[in-house]
Parts: sequence; structure tokens; C-alpha cells
Amino acid sequence: MRSLCLILIAIFLAAASPSGATEPARPDKKDRCPVCGMFVAPYPDWIATIVFKDGSQLFFDGAKDLFRYYYSLPNENDTRTRDTIGKIYLTDYYSTRLLPVEQVFLILGSDVYGPMGHELIPVAGEEAAKTFAKDHKGQKIITFEQLTPQLIPVD
Repeated sequence: MRSLCLILIAIFLAAASPSGATEPARPDKKDRCPVCGMFVAPYPDWIATIVFKDGSQLFFDGAKDLFRYYYSLPNENDTRTRDTIGKIYLTDYYSTRLLPVEQVFLILGSDVYGPMGHELIPVAGEEAAKTFAKDHKGQKIITFEQLTPQLIPVD
């Protein structure tokens, strides 16, 4: 009975989220990146995800493909729009935890490659981002608000 009560409380709290967004799930072995088609579960250190206001979720094999998708909305292959997005999560390079996009800095042009080559590297905290950029030849540190489609690596 206690387990049932805890489950009901968890469901109620998830439904009561003010933005309609829920915490991200982790991908299973059949989830594919909607941009490149790669399976994402084999790359847990690079997973990026969009949680939509309706609770649905898309997984990506890195920040680069997530932002390619984000800037393509709306598009002919998907009825979603940017207005339907509840939250965006990126995996922090150092802790490998999924964090809200507002909590990370993006490093451009580093010598670190992701599953799809050159990558936008998410790092939590400005000091950690500066250290990463120095250690890995990062060319620029930006926030999500500063990102434009032109800054996304092309390979």
C-alpha cells in the first residue's frame, strides 16, 4: 500500500509541474537521434534531450544534433515547434549529468570530438568552461542565448 501511495504522489508531482515539463528520462537501446539516426544509448556521456510540454521526449547523440533539430523547427517532418519545448538538457562534460541548458556554457572549436565529430561541449560553470577551453584549445565560450545556427559545427 505504501508503494502505491508513493507512486501516486510521484505522478501527482509530475503532473503539477508548472511548465508541463518533466525531468528527462534516459534513452533505451532503441532510441535514435532524429537528426542523424544513430542509436544514442551507446554514448551516455554525450546525450542531449528535449522534453516537450506534453511530456514526450527526443534524444540526441550530442548538443550539435540537438541544436540542428531545434533550429529546424518547425519543419516538414515534424509538427512540433519551439513553443512546444518544455526543457532542454545537455550532458555536462565533466560530471556526465544531464543539466538544463541554462546551467551550462558551450565551448566551440575544441579538440574534443563527440560521436559525430566536432561538437559543442557543454560544461557547467564559467570557471570550468574556461579551464576546459584552455586545456582543449576551445576557441569560444558561449551560452545557449548566444548560440546561432551559424555557430553549430558542420561535421
